Amino acid sequence: LYAVPSKYALFRSGDSSFALHYGDMTDSSCLIKIITKIQPTEVYHLAAQSHVKVSFDLPEYTAEVDAVGTLRLLDAIHACGLTEKVRFYQASTSELYGKVQEIPQKETTPFYPRSPYGSISLRTLLGYYFMGRLHHHVSAVAKMYAYWIVINYREAYNMFACNGILFNHESPRRGETFVTRKITRSVAKISLGQQTCVELGNLDSLRDWGHAREYVEAMWRILQHDKPDDFVIATGKQTTVRQFCNLAFKEIGMELEWEGEGIDEVGKEKGTGTVRVKVNPKYYRPTEVETLLGDATKAKNELGWEAKIPIEDIVKEMVASDVALMTANPMA
Repeated sequence: LYAVPSKYALFRSGDSSFALHYGDMTDSSCLIKIITKIQPTEVYHLAAQSHVKVSFDLPEYTAEVDAVGTLRLLDAIHACGLTEKVRFYQASTSELYGKVQEIPQKETTPFYPRSPYGSISLRTLLGYYFMGRLHHHVSAVAKMYAYWIVINYREAYNMFACNGILFNHESPRRGETFVTRKITRSVAKISLGQQTCVELGNLDSLRDWGHAREYVEAMWRILQHDKPDDFVIATGKQTTVRQFCNLAFKEIGMELEWEGEGIDEVGKEKGTGTVRVKVNPKYYRPTEVETLLGDATKAKNELGWEAKIPIEDIVKEMVASDVALMTANPMA
C-alpha cells in the first residue's frame, strides 16, 4: 500500500466510497485505530493465512492470524464501543469438518479439523490465556477457535456477529498456489507451449467448489438477516481434482486419459500419449481431507441464497483468464 501507491491508483481518484488502510491482524493497536477512524456499521473479516499446506509449515503464525487475530478484531469493536452498531461477519471454512462425521455437512455437523488452519492446539491457546492475552475461557481450537469466539462475543455482548462456513470458492483471482488455480495456470501455459506437465497431489480429493462472486453475495445476505446466525455456504455438488483437470484441459481442446494408481497415476493427452498430469507425493497433506460436501438448505430457506454457477462455467472462466494472462505476460 505504501511501497507501490500507483498499484492502488483506482482508490486514489477522489472516490470517497472506497479507501485502503494499512493494518495487521497481529497488532491490536492498529486494529483499534482503524475501527475508531472508520466507525463501520458492517465488518467483513476475511483476513487469514488460509493455505492448508502452509499452515503445517507455519502453525504458530497461522494461529496468531486466524485464531487470535479474530479475537483482536472483535475486541477492537468492543473496545471502541461499537458492539450495538456493528454487524460482524467472520469467514469460516469447510476445513472445520476435516475428517467428516456426516455427509453432507451442515451447520449442526460436528467439527473434526485436520490441519493447523482448521484447528489450533489447546497448549497454544492456554499459553495465550496464562499470558493474559485471552479474555474468555473458550475451547481451544485457528479457524475453529475463531468460529467459537464469534459465537462467544455474540452471546456475551449481544453483538450481531455471524459465521459463514464457506466451502471452496474459486475465481480467476484465486491464489496461484491453490490447486484449482495451479491447474488452470498450468493448462494455460501448456496451451501456449510454455509448459508440458503439471504436478499435483491427491487426485481423488472430493471438493464442493463454487464461485467466489456468489459466495460474496451470501456474506452480504448473512449480515442483512434479521438476526445473527451461522450459515453453511456451498453448492451441494462434488468434483474430484481429477475431474477438475479433465474440465480444464477440455477448455484448450485436450482430452486426458488416465493410467496407473496412487502416486504412479498419470494423465496423458489422448492421441499423442504426452503426459500432462503427474502425481508428486510432496503435494500430499500430512493429514488428508478426503471429502467435503456442503448442505446450504438453511441459507436457501432463510437468506434466499443458493449457488447457481456450475463448476464447468467456473473452470471455463478461470482457464480463459489465465490464457489471456499468459499470452500477455508469459512470466506472470
